Amino acid sequence: MIPLRAQNAITSNPPDTLIVGIAGSEPFVFKRNSATKGIAIEIWEDIANKQSQDYRYISFETVDAALNALNNGELDLVVGPISITSHRLEFMRFSQPFYNSSLAIVSRADKLSLWEKIKPFFSIKLLMAVALFLFILAVVGTFLWLAERKQSPEQFPEDPINGIANGMWLAIVTMSTTGYGDKAPVTLWGRIIAGSWMVISIIFATSMVAGIASTLTLSSLSTSTISNIEQLSGRKAATISASPSEDFLKEYNT
Repeated sequence: MIPLRAQNAITSNPPDTLIVGIAGSEPFVFKRNSATKGIAIEIWEDIANKQSQDYRYISFETVDAALNALNNGELDLVVGPISITSHRLEFMRFSQPFYNSSLAIVSRADKLSLWEKIKPFFSIKLLMAVALFLFILAVVGTFLWLAERKQSPEQFPEDPINGIANGMWLAIVTMSTTGYGDKAPVTLWGRIIAGSWMVISIIFATSMVAGIASTLTLSSLSTSTISNIEQLSGRKAATISASPSEDFLKEYNT
């Protein structure tokens, strides 16, 4: 795009020689053999030649410097890859856009380190799931202890701590289908609780094992490639100055 000063835009009677600022990056603006080349330069020169317009270039290191000079009246226009923003539209006019682009993220496809592979197992969600699992075991163990403590005190002592602990042990052995046989319900309610837990634990254990297996598989296959803006938080990122992506990165504190 070619920005022009809003208060002194090119009209049908332009100055004899326009002062043109050039700034930007390849392939729009670049130096080659002491000559300035690029897509934006070719477009401007084609326009100037068709209108038989004389001009002279002034190079700037950055787009911001060129736009400041334009706004201060030192230039008639700026040629280069200048993004159109709402803030810039308040102070200058732009030519019709000749190139449309969108924001994109480019990052290395590094392999995950050992810590990055096991890190998912130390997440808050996993810790909450483990806590919930222990709570469910405690509830099942308590029910088994309450049902069995009078009829089977040798397996489930009257002491709540030891009795509930033995109930939790029976629940774990039942869920894992290990079947040691060292603990077994003898009452009707104890068998109903144990049988219900067997059915529930089949679904519960299968889902838990599948989730862990999926996490391991995805961790081994994934990389540290950044694929969304949220992953840029706290990382070092490079962008072209005075571009929309610069404001975008500042907004996300990268």
